[in-house]
Amino acid sequence: MSGSKYLRWILLACVVTVLACDRDKDAAQGQSAPPVTPADTSLPTLSFPPDSGGVPAFDANRAMQYVKEIVALGPRPIGSANHKKVEDYITGHLKGDSVEDDAFVADTVEGKFPVRNIIAKFPGNKDGIIVIASHYDTNYPLRNTSFIGANDGAATSALLLEFANQLRGSKREGYSVWLLWTDAEEAMKSWSDSDSLYGTRHLAQKWQQDGTAKRIKAFLLTDMLGDADLDIDRDMNSTQWVESVVYEAATRLGYQSHFFAHSNAISDDHLPFMRIAVPCADIIDIDYGYNNVFHHTVQDTVDKLSTKSLEISGTVVLETVRILDKMEPLPPK
Repeated sequence: MSGSKYLRWILLACVVTVLACDRDKDAAQGQSAPPVTPADTSLPTLSFPPDSGGVPAFDANRAMQYVKEIVALGPRPIGSANHKKVEDYITGHLKGDSVEDDAFVADTVEGKFPVRNIIAKFPGNKDGIIVIASHYDTNYPLRNTSFIGANDGAATSALLLEFANQLRGSKREGYSVWLLWTDAEEAMKSWSDSDSLYGTRHLAQKWQQDGTAKRIKAFLLTDMLGDADLDIDRDMNSTQWVESVVYEAATRLGYQSHFFAHSNAISDDHLPFMRIAVPCADIIDIDYGYNNVFHHTVQDTVDKLSTKSLEISGTVVLETVRILDKMEPLPPK
């Protein structure tokens, strides 16, 4: 092999190694994720409906106000008084809506803790469910610091509250939408298959057993989407056709420059649902600040966020739902 050919092979190997890198939410803390079976990266032929035009209604200023109100309650690790305050804050905004709790006691590496997933249900006239999710707890190992998780949990919890404002009032012309505030997403000590995602592991098992999982057309996980420098990766641990619908939504709204410049394999709240064959997309900006400097630090504060990023994220998620409502047929699970 000639020197130039050898160099090309070395460069190609480096590129493949970078693309294969698995990123979990705690990578900045030196914690490693469990091995994840890669999602099917093959893409079926997708038939997108015509662009209906217009931007989905979404009040980003109101969403930002929700963020500020959530973080004003202080750190909210599971088991804390502030955690209960945030539960009450969320449910207080859902009065009059159909709300269901998935409450249980999690046996964690730090002991037993009450966990509460909150589900608000907005009915549609099509048979099936689209789930939009965000976790609301903050990092447990940082419980004795001032860590308030403005981006990591509060921003997307606020997005869901604003989605509720847009969804309530009348039956949807499309699938039912369930808003899911997940609990105990964060690791108690060090991220692993058994020490993380306590809430969604429990709920995925429950929905698999009662038949709900078969009715879910798409599970859209939102996480860390308030970052002022919004740069959302394509997640290779997600269902790739759902990720492509997200990108189509971003393109229709003119926001494609904020999406999928890079690919990563993210360990997050969608994995328990991926494992039971629910089509998922993890919509996440995993790099928060230069070289992820703000993630899981006390610097995760509201001043690092942007109302424009909330607007982009919120409208793209709602446009994704609008496309899914009209896609015929959806790819098989």
